[in-house]
Amino acid sequence: MIIDCHGHFTTAPPQLAEWRDRQIAAVGSPADAPDPEDLVITDDDLRRAVEGNQLRLMDERGSDLTIFSPRASFMAHHIGDFPVSSTWARLCNDLVHRVSALYPDRFAMGAMLPQSPDVDPATCLPELRRAVEELGAVTVNLNPDPSGGRWTAPPLTDRSWYPLYEAMVAYDIPAMIHVSTSCNPAFHTTGAHYLNADTTAFMQFVQGDLFADFPTLRFVIPHGGGAVPYHWGRFRGLAMALGRPDPETLLDNVFFDTCVYHQPGIDLLTRVIPGRSVLFASEMIGAVRDIDPGTGHHFDDTKRYVDATPHLSDEERAAVYSDNALRVYPRLAARLAAAGR
Repeated sequence: MIIDCHGHFTTAPPQLAEWRDRQIAAVGSPADAPDPEDLVITDDDLRRAVEGNQLRLMDERGSDLTIFSPRASFMAHHIGDFPVSSTWARLCNDLVHRVSALYPDRFAMGAMLPQSPDVDPATCLPELRRAVEELGAVTVNLNPDPSGGRWTAPPLTDRSWYPLYEAMVAYDIPAMIHVSTSCNPAFHTTGAHYLNADTTAFMQFVQGDLFADFPTLRFVIPHGGGAVPYHWGRFRGLAMALGRPDPETLLDNVFFDTCVYHQPGIDLLTRVIPGRSVLFASEMIGAVRDIDPGTGHHFDDTKRYVDATPHLSDEERAAVYSDNALRVYPRLAARLAAAGR
């Protein structure tokens, strides 16, 4: 199997964005907020949204299953307050669940959390439980910066996050570190804010002792790990200067995906990071959708790069494509095993 661990519902039916616009317009006036029941999206709407988009490209590019979560830039946790985020997360999670139920062999659900700036992360626990127990989520997306580029949240190693980690450990699910839209004009959302956050999260793990408290906790850092694999010597040197363990000791808990959109980047990623800690992903129909004029192929057709890199043995390539995902996402492994796959 080829498992893509990083997909978002970027092609959701337009009714979702229209409902969200009405919700945003009513921020500060709860009585004017739209009723979730006003959002009507049929199964046929969902089929049209994915069959000509994600499913078509999965078939063309040769991937079998995608871990599918709500559109990251739409999470926008900085908008409104916790009730606004809670309602929005519930709607988005329900839609992704419906897609995974319509195509159980092709999609597995990842959930967003109803985070809100300066609100206790423990408020997300009810939606996390609902997503796992009722909707079948195999992972959650965790935003280290709900403020949208202002970075008001404490580091991921802070104890305020521990209730979420305790639940993740109890459910044996990982989290993908994933910020949302930047409302800070200094940080382009996908070109700067996403990669900044990936790098920042890893450095927070270097500085802290989180995995001493949670030895089975697992995180996937997307977009190839931000700057991390490409400046590995910097992080090793900083760890030495800070009296911290070598960063390689984190790689049983922290994993990097292959959302790197050129061959030299994948080559370097797979040369620096051990094969056991790299997971295949594309984030297709995401931030980078065009065709690379230098290759004639889409930038986000990442399977081509993984196939071509000389730095993976056949065993390591199989691990990147599926074995690592089955280990990092045990609820997905159990689901596939129950289906005889």
